[in-house]
Amino acid sequence: MERAVLVYTTYPSLVEAETAGRAAVEQRLAACVNILPGMVSHYWWEGKIERGEEAVMILKTRASLADRLRKALKAGHPNAVPAILVLPVESVEDTYLRWIMAETDRAAVKV
Repeated sequence: MERAVLVYTTYPSLVEAETAGRAAVEQRLAACVNILPGMVSHYWWEGKIERGEEAVMILKTRASLADRLRKALKAGHPNAVPAILVLPVESVEDTYLRWIMAETDRAAVKV
């Protein structure tokens, strides 16, 4: 069976994260998204340290859809340099893996 991956990204607001996350699930590019609002970030931007409040989004999908999902997130992302990381999953419970594969099967057929 194909392997699962997690896609990690952040959005400036909960509303933007929910919009992008729902679209990914509706398109079957992800089986599930988890959105964690209220994250505080400190980062370098244009030569100075910035502070921002963001929403973290973790998307669960199959490896073969990771690039399409990454491109879809980037296309609609409000940040000039969005954080979009595809993370391998070392181990996953079998029934959960089958669920991810089943929920993303229609999008995978289009690959």
